[in-house]
Amino acid sequence: MVDSSGARGASLLLVEDDPDIAEMLVEVLSEFYTVDHVPDAEQGLEKSLNRHFDVMVVDRRLPAMSGLELIAAVRRAQITTPILMLTALGTLEDRVSGLDGGANDYLVKPFEFEELLARLRALTRGYAAEGRRRYVGDWVYTPDTMTIYSPFGTRISLTATENQLLELLSSSPEHVFSREEILQSVFKPDDSPGTVDTYVHYLRRKTSKDLVETVRAQGYRLGDLP
Repeated sequence: MVDSSGARGASLLLVEDDPDIAEMLVEVLSEFYTVDHVPDAEQGLEKSLNRHFDVMVVDRRLPAMSGLELIAAVRRAQITTPILMLTALGTLEDRVSGLDGGANDYLVKPFEFEELLARLRALTRGYAAEGRRRYVGDWVYTPDTMTIYSPFGTRISLTATENQLLELLSSSPEHVFSREEILQSVFKPDDSPGTVDTYVHYLRRKTSKDLVETVRAQGYRLGDLP
């Protein structure tokens, strides 16, 4: 595995199992990107779920899990990072299946590095990421879009107040927020502590009763979901 974390520029995740190709790609791409290389899809999925990348380059033929399966898993997790698929399979059917599978672009081997770099520039040009992601167990929460996704991929929209409450709780998952702290941060000064309880109930009803934990005589904190 090659890591070029000291390079400057946008972050790029490279998933390529061929060590010779990976070494060449890292050398070229590191001039323009902070490159993180992993040799298989399992590690690629773990990286993409736990770190934000500006762009991904994924080989189609990978051991165990294929590049197509990796991309499908990334998209199920509501990650919209642009992905360029590299492959030796260049038929029309192969290209269509790659694009339909969630890739944003498709480059057939062998290729020129100038074309690869141009395609990456095109992918990232004007691209707006979905914003911050926070994880509550298997739930994926994106505060900037006021949305939380269930472990089954269901998209749940939050009201502005529900979003403010969940953003506060998720900003410090281990901290127990008293009702007074939540009132000061989320609600109006003349609201009562009962308002906090009401909105905690709303959040639980929309998501899971375990999403927000009640700490007796203290307040609330983010639930410790499995």
